[in-house]
This record gives sequence, C-alpha cells and structure tokens, in this order.
Amino acid sequence: MKKILNSPQDFVRETVEGICLAYQGQVKMLNDDFRMLVRADNSRKKDKVGIVTAGGSGHLPVFLGYVGEGLLDGCAIGDVFASPSASKMADLIRACDSGKGVLCLYGNYGGDKMNFAMATEEVEFDDIKTSSVLVTDDIASSEDFAKRRGVAGMVYAFKIAGAAAELGYSLEEVATITKKALENIRTMGVALSPCIVPTVGEPTFTVDEGKMEIGMGIHGEAGIEIADIMKADDLAQLIFTKIDRELHLKSEDKISVLVNGLGATPLEELFVLYRKLVELCKSKNVSCVLPHIGEYATSMEMAGCSITIFKLDDECLKLLEYPALSPFYTNNNLF
Repeated sequence: MKKILNSPQDFVRETVEGICLAYQGQVKMLNDDFRMLVRADNSRKKDKVGIVTAGGSGHLPVFLGYVGEGLLDGCAIGDVFASPSASKMADLIRACDSGKGVLCLYGNYGGDKMNFAMATEEVEFDDIKTSSVLVTDDIASSEDFAKRRGVAGMVYAFKIAGAAAELGYSLEEVATITKKALENIRTMGVALSPCIVPTVGEPTFTVDEGKMEIGMGIHGEAGIEIADIMKADDLAQLIFTKIDRELHLKSEDKISVLVNGLGATPLEELFVLYRKLVELCKSKNVSCVLPHIGEYATSMEMAGCSITIFKLDDECLKLLEYPALSPFYTNNNLF
C-alpha cells in the first residue's frame, strides 16, 4: 500500500479536519465531531427544508463535499466504505431542522438504509418531520429500479433538492421533485483498476491486465461483464446506448451529462468521452446543457469512469441552474 497518510485509523478524522481548516467559511464540524459536517452558516433560524445525507468515506467529493449553499445542509460521515451510525444521523437531522422538516437523501445501501430508518424514528420524538428519498441510478446493478445502487447520479439529486429547499418548497414538494428528477437520471460505470482501503492495506478486488469491468460499483461490487479495454468512443457508445434504452431520448430533449472520474482517471480522458457523447446526442437532435466533467463521486484511487445522463424538464432545468456553492462544487462555471 502506497498512500500519503499517518495512521490508517486516523485517516477519516484527519481528512475531515483538513477540509474544515481549508474551507472555514463554508463548512464546520457539528459539535467538533468529525463524524458530522454542516454548513458554516448552519442555523435553526433559517426558514427552509433541511437536506441531509450520509455515507462512507473514500468517495470524495461524495458525500460530504456537497455540503454548501444550494446543496446539502449536513452530512454524517462513516469510515471508508462504511455507513455512519444512526445516532450521528439523528444528531445531524436535529441540527439541520429549522421547523420545516428534513429530507434524508442517500444511496441505496443496506447500512445507510437501516441507520437512517432508526434515526428518523428517533427524531420523531422531537417532533421533527422527515422524508427519505433513495438514489437508485446505477443501471448495471439490477433490472429492478428500486433495488439499484446509488452512484454519481446522487450529485444531481443533491443539486435539485438543495435548490428546491432554497426556493421555499415544502418538505413534501422537495421530496416529490427529487423523486421526479431521479426517475430521469441513469448512470453506468466501468473500472480499470482496484482501490485500497487504508485499514485493509491491499486491493479489495482485481481487474486483470488489459481488461475492464463494466458496471462495477463504487465499492468494488460486481459488474455485468468483464471485457477487453475498448476505445473511448466505443465505451461512450456502449454506455450511452444502455442508458438511452431506459430514458428513451427523443428529438429536442434536453439533458445534462456527468462524466465522472473514479479517482485515478486523468481529466483529459473524461473530455474525450464527453466529446463522443455530444456527437451521439447531436445525432438524435438532443441538446446537452450544463455539463459536469470531473471527479464528482470517486472510489479512493480506482481508475475508471462513470457516465450519468439527466433528462431535464423545465422545472428541473431551473433547479439545476440555481446557484450553488460548496468546497467541491459550483455551477458558476456552467453558464
């Protein structure tokens, strides 16, 4: 294992401490606890729906990187690839409630689902209203939409929910528009190499030389097939075709495309993919707007990428355009 760290056991704490020191005006630890990150301007007096998430470390910017204006109000933080506890989630929900309720928005993973269920039950005793929305955008993980993993598409979900909350939507309205957005968001990824969890010290899976795993999850979950490494244009075509089978893109549709690096993929390679995706869209008379190209949801130092397509209606386009700023996200550069 070659990593820049001190003790593997201190990796998560020191990461969060570093982020808080670097972005003091934007985020802070809740009650000096590195397991909970909130906006620096966090206040119960703000009259809006709270938006919170939770998840394991190792995926930066997901999850904690999207705590900020027009995005999330807080994030509970687990160990690398592990869910945070229900008690931390409950404390976070309390801190992010201003009286209009809290939306819990997170990926479809067993530990997160179980702990958020316990947390929302706990805060009911404090008369805090909550609603939960699961992100299930990974088309490779299941034929059943409800059983799919949540991957990079959750970035779009955070953006839509955060904007709706800032614009004064009610808790029910925020949940409804976020669900509607997710019905039109699909993702598929490929892995070229494994990653190493610091406390484990060795790769969590293997990808043979000259091969890629199509559809692999961000924790190393199995994909749908192992294939020879293909050209960028062929890969873009493959993923676009599989996503289009579900979104049924048609002439004059508008989409936003997120081309995401998994931690060790050069930005140049992501732009090569985006170039082909735009060409494919033009062939269907589909417009690409507000592109997201970079590292948005990683898996430590895994090499590979994912492609997310978000089919937009007028309301979702407006919410996607709404100003947002966190330590790892801004949409000021998308116009």
